[in-house]
Amino acid sequence: MNKKHLFSGWLACLAILTFSLPIQAQQSSKPNILFIAIDDLKPILGCYGNTMIKTPNIDRLAKMGTVFLNNYCQQAVCGPTRASLMTGKRPDYTKVWDLKTPMRNVNPDILSLPQYLISQGYSTQGIGKVYDPRNVDKELDIPSWSVPYYKTSKKYYAAGSGEPANGQYQDPTTKSLIEKYAKEAEDKKMSDADAKAYVQSKIKPAVEKTDLPNNAYNDGANVLQARDILGELSKTKKPFFLAVGLAKPHLPFVAPKKYWDMYKREDMPLAKYQQVTTNPIEPAYHTSGEIRAYTDIEPVEDFSDMKVGVKISEEKQRELIHAYHAAISFTDANVGVLLNTLDSLGLTKNTIVVLWGDHGWHLGDHNLWCKHSNFEQATHAPLIISAPGIAPNKTSSISAHLDIFPTLCELAGIEIPKILDGKSLVPLMKNPKAVVNEFAVSQYPRGAAKEESTKSEFSGAKVMGYSIRTNRYRFTVWMNDNWRSSKAYDASSLIGSELYDYEVDPEERYNVFSDKKYAAIAKEMEQKMLAFFKKQVK
Repeated sequence: MNKKHLFSGWLACLAILTFSLPIQAQQSSKPNILFIAIDDLKPILGCYGNTMIKTPNIDRLAKMGTVFLNNYCQQAVCGPTRASLMTGKRPDYTKVWDLKTPMRNVNPDILSLPQYLISQGYSTQGIGKVYDPRNVDKELDIPSWSVPYYKTSKKYYAAGSGEPANGQYQDPTTKSLIEKYAKEAEDKKMSDADAKAYVQSKIKPAVEKTDLPNNAYNDGANVLQARDILGELSKTKKPFFLAVGLAKPHLPFVAPKKYWDMYKREDMPLAKYQQVTTNPIEPAYHTSGEIRAYTDIEPVEDFSDMKVGVKISEEKQRELIHAYHAAISFTDANVGVLLNTLDSLGLTKNTIVVLWGDHGWHLGDHNLWCKHSNFEQATHAPLIISAPGIAPNKTSSISAHLDIFPTLCELAGIEIPKILDGKSLVPLMKNPKAVVNEFAVSQYPRGAAKEESTKSEFSGAKVMGYSIRTNRYRFTVWMNDNWRSSKAYDASSLIGSELYDYEVDPEERYNVFSDKKYAAIAKEMEQKMLAFFKKQVK
């Protein structure tokens, strides 16, 4: 920690002590906000109807709040979707479409949710992955936080385990090999970047199971630190916004053994449809480059005519899906620590709790793994909001990550900034049959080359796909020539269109855009898309 942060941290502690209320829970006229961000969590949760997954703590939160069953992200990759969610603005406004563009470099005056809350009298603090660090400054977006963003303190890691190697691994064999290859890179006088790439090319497993406590890993250590931060915040009169980012179930799927033991490998559900759709549009697919980078992935030769995705052996698929389930249950336990802390501090009755996953995840469907698409499995993302005074329920009405910013404003009793693209979901929380959004819009870029690289950063992409999701249908258009929705619509840039009917085809096997039986629906969805585009042009 540098001197500036040390001094800022001292001031924050002094402020907390100055306004503390001994042996009493916090008293505030405005509700607190606990903001739980989860990386790569698709909605396979008990509260979403999944009977296999073990998520008692997230399900407990669901029984306190509203479960948004049809919630969608704006771009299915970490950095852009988080920039969009945190600002309530679409990716074509934030101009963050990749994993390397700093949000405020391209949009210096953009307003973030926690930044706005500061102006409304909130203390805003954060730990873990909330923004993607590649899309903000080194301090994880200075304007968003009342005090410097917390880094994981070493004292919260399990005794004897040390910090995870490469920020991920605790298995002794893996740690030893990482150390070995790091020494080789040093002997070869490689640059830091080259050394990191060299080590990861040699040893980077996609899964790990260890008989260690939760806080042997970063998420477990972070929630223990968050527990203490909540303890300090509970002593102040000021309302707080505490953001806690949990990195799992993002790859690599690492989790303590006890979470693996909750499941049987033979029970793991393989994707039913592992091929491209009929009448496919090539940019809709990718090569699953993210998972290909892991050294224990030995893919079978690509089996589709389009050479997209990656076909993995059935045995390895089951292991990956087993690991993904274990990582979700590990995350659920960490959510439990946070909820228990609110209870023990007497904060629950005056705290809004929002839990979201940044996007979905492909587990072999369409021959795809990871996210990076406009398909249902990538764009469908969990959202649960619990707020004082609002009865729990579930709603099937369409919602989007864009809506979180204005929803929290209304729940907190503060004015909603007029510049936001989303809408408050409070009407759905009070009446689950209400309608706030006719549809949700997601988008995804593709590079100019026919064959995507193995990386998932499509900086400077020439192709962009825009997808409208209604309660029954998904309509997607793929646009070339660097076209963006901020421009007037140009039909000559259209590459192709997709239409899926989830009532009869939940696995997206059939692109029915050109099917005569769907001609009227296709026309209607086209008109919705064109009307949406027209509204985006300033």
